[in-house]
Amino acid sequence: MTTYTETEERQELRKAVTALASKYGREYFDGQARSGGKTTELWLDIAQHGFLGVNVPEEYGGGGGGIGDVAAVCEELAAQGCPLLLMVVSPAICGTIISRYGTEEQKRRWLPGICDGTGTMAFAITEPDAGTNTHNITTTARRDGDGWVLNGRKIWISGVDEASNVLVVSRTEDAKTGRLKPCLFVVPTDSPGFEAKAIPMELVSPEKQFQVFIDDVRLPADALVGDEDGGLVQLFAGLNPERILAAAFNLGLARYALDKAVAYAKERQVFSTPIGAHQAIAHPLAQSHIEIEMARLMNQKAAALFDAGDELAAGEAANMAKYAAAEAACDAVDRAIQTHGGNGASQEYGLASLLVATRVGRIAPVSREMILNFVAMHSLGLPKSY
Repeated sequence: MTTYTETEERQELRKAVTALASKYGREYFDGQARSGGKTTELWLDIAQHGFLGVNVPEEYGGGGGGIGDVAAVCEELAAQGCPLLLMVVSPAICGTIISRYGTEEQKRRWLPGICDGTGTMAFAITEPDAGTNTHNITTTARRDGDGWVLNGRKIWISGVDEASNVLVVSRTEDAKTGRLKPCLFVVPTDSPGFEAKAIPMELVSPEKQFQVFIDDVRLPADALVGDEDGGLVQLFAGLNPERILAAAFNLGLARYALDKAVAYAKERQVFSTPIGAHQAIAHPLAQSHIEIEMARLMNQKAAALFDAGDELAAGEAANMAKYAAAEAACDAVDRAIQTHGGNGASQEYGLASLLVATRVGRIAPVSREMILNFVAMHSLGLPKSY
């Protein structure tokens, strides 16, 4: 008889991250967000302990682990009330793409900073007129002597103000029409012609969202990561990790909300017994526990498939994991607030702000509707609908 467990090394990684993150907790995270501060102290702390770049090869300052390891870090941070969105972006998306497709010089230039937290890298793909339909991207790169000139607009780009560089998805100027053949460029955030404008958000988070303007940004030849004719395979190398990390982010938030609800239900008494004794309270929380565990298993499967190099199966599993985790998180937060009654709406209990944070998970980085389209088409073999 066999039972499913993560490796002992992965379990120890989770414990170590939990111990570190618990020293900060939701009070620190929320306090920084509401005061306009950043979580730089926590970011550098997890980096110093080797957790930030755990998925990056050791020769470039990383831990030599896989996507499953960095997903575990992201999940445990969120489970302690410190969901770091840039974990999804910098080590997972950018770290993976550069590790796979960067030249040796590029890896040595950019990966150590991603790992030690001093060279955080943002990721820019979404555009005002090219959201879900990536093929409509109009940000273009044209050759100029030995280098490149970029022009375009991006929106909903996370953490530009905390990043040294942005990995920008564009297309070559002679390929404005037809199927997208993305080119990936590392653009320093202090480049002339590069401007970022913060988007006012209802989301309570230290990590901001930006609209980005790219006007005649000149780049050297070696700003191009991978092959300009490499096609979608280079881009998707980062998008599967993005979904896996987004699922981990949501799973951590779901666990945080459920833990708060369970603790409250054990101690709060209204009719002579703790409210957790009542099935109207207990059953929804039990349901959330089941939903979280199922989503976690799917996410671990997705990570294992990705780390084993099975891109096709990993894509299917990563989409399903992200879908399941976002649903579990929305449900868990809603049930946790209901368990707390009026207290659930107060800042003191720290749950109401999670309504927006988890609801965004149904939209980004890929909407639940597009995941359903993907599963209908690729898993079930139904006709393409879009």
